[in-house]
Amino acid sequence: MPFEVRPIQAVAEELGIDPSDFIPYGRGKAKIDLSALERRPLAQGKLVLVSAMTPTPAGEGKTTTSIALSMGLRRLGKKAVVALREPSLGPVFGLKGGGTGGGRAQLVPATDINLHFTGDIHAVGAAHNLLAAMVDNELHFDPRGEKRGLDARRIHWRRVLDMNDRALRRIVIGLGGRDGGVPRESGFDITAASEVMAILCLARSRSDLQARLARIVVGRSHDQRPITAEDLGATQAMAALLQDAIMPNLVQTTEGGPALVHGGPFANIAHGCSSVIATELGLRYAEIVVTEAGFGFDLGGEKFIDIKCRKAGLFPSALVLVCTLRALKYHGGLDQKSLDHPNLSALQKGIANLDHHLECARMLGLPSVVAINRFESDTAEEIDWVRRHCKEQGVEAVPCTAFAEGGSGAIEVAEAVLQAIEKAPGHGQAPWQKVYEDHSPLVHKIESIARFFYGANGVDFEGRALEELERLQAEGNGELPICMAKTHLSISDDPSKRGRPQGFRITVREIRLSQGAGFVVALTGEILTMPGLPKEPAARRVRIDASGEIRGLMQGE
Repeated sequence: MPFEVRPIQAVAEELGIDPSDFIPYGRGKAKIDLSALERRPLAQGKLVLVSAMTPTPAGEGKTTTSIALSMGLRRLGKKAVVALREPSLGPVFGLKGGGTGGGRAQLVPATDINLHFTGDIHAVGAAHNLLAAMVDNELHFDPRGEKRGLDARRIHWRRVLDMNDRALRRIVIGLGGRDGGVPRESGFDITAASEVMAILCLARSRSDLQARLARIVVGRSHDQRPITAEDLGATQAMAALLQDAIMPNLVQTTEGGPALVHGGPFANIAHGCSSVIATELGLRYAEIVVTEAGFGFDLGGEKFIDIKCRKAGLFPSALVLVCTLRALKYHGGLDQKSLDHPNLSALQKGIANLDHHLECARMLGLPSVVAINRFESDTAEEIDWVRRHCKEQGVEAVPCTAFAEGGSGAIEVAEAVLQAIEKAPGHGQAPWQKVYEDHSPLVHKIESIARFFYGANGVDFEGRALEELERLQAEGNGELPICMAKTHLSISDDPSKRGRPQGFRITVREIRLSQGAGFVVALTGEILTMPGLPKEPAARRVRIDASGEIRGLMQGE
């Protein structure tokens, strides 16, 4: 049955947004002015985090489940809102396709959201590249660094583009003689990997945004002193470009429920969560805010708790871990071609991966629900076995059929979540069991994450990684949290190690400072900040007809 879009004003009214805070952005979209945050006290609602077991390359349906859960809660009479990241054009036209859910559990207008939406990601790219241009302008007029000391050999601020383009990973700029600038090596990252995107999503106000932008370190001087965006005089202009982007976006689900879609930081090099501002807005105006963290609980979930929650003073009242029988079998050793066939033996072996994530949540004091995102090939016997196994672990596992049935297919998950919320200490407002303290040394923080969330035996530091940590510690950055850049395809840092690996160590090969965002990035394995398109990119299935109707952005269209 085709969905009839509600007027976006009606969606805002359902949340209780004051008309003076409502800013229409075309049909079906709106921005909410930051003054709306001042009209309600914080933390009226409960926060529910949706994460997942370690995913397969195709993903396990976290976004679809997040949207469905908000729809199911709304059907139960709860004032619920889902808060999600904005899709990036790179993955949309790459392997993943659109990022607005699927089937009967989607966000609308899906085409707008998956493409240019309200221009937030483009604004982030413009602000980032303005700073890059000012860096090279500084070198052009002061090549020896006599004025501010900027050393052309120690610049790490690259440019960004909202597209997967492997040819731009490493480039040489400044060619063309005297008018071409100072020749040097550089490159492009995808816009979602920009520190400006992370800053936008962690800032709690315009003044906080400006303060964070000012702290961005673009490189170092000849005497190793950090050179910041403020040193180059770029802060105010960057903030001006983000003037509208900092306001959260309001859209709706396929059942007319409210959805806040704001920000899109990479879940590897950054923290992979929608904005703090959107989350706080939701908590002020709804009973329950459903939000999602990128990849599995060991990666996006860890960052949600150790970075976003730590800095915003929040903690979820419940965790929903999404799994599929396909993923359980994959982690039980099957190849991707065999995942649609019943195989209880592989299922029983692969469940160890799910158990690991549930144990981490239990040690954090976080009540959990397992949502089994059901496919047509799933058998009742396999579903029942997973439910019995989780029950033995003290966790409710519930099938979710929202892709085919919409909110009605998520009612059981919503009921289980409401029960889990009642079990939360202080209903999510009490202090949680932290993996590390703010004052712990940076090395200790990395080791704590590796042992707690990955089950590693320890951490090895390559090259200058340990030296860089010691320097950052000495420069006063020791209070910052850690952002681990790691493969999403394994609990370990080796994507070939499926299931629940044992007896391994994590190798940190590089350390980067994101001083504006407020975290230290520890890179493991081969983490790419500029992805490439796959052999068969999703862009090839996109079609537009004579009336301007766009098809093929979502898988299955």
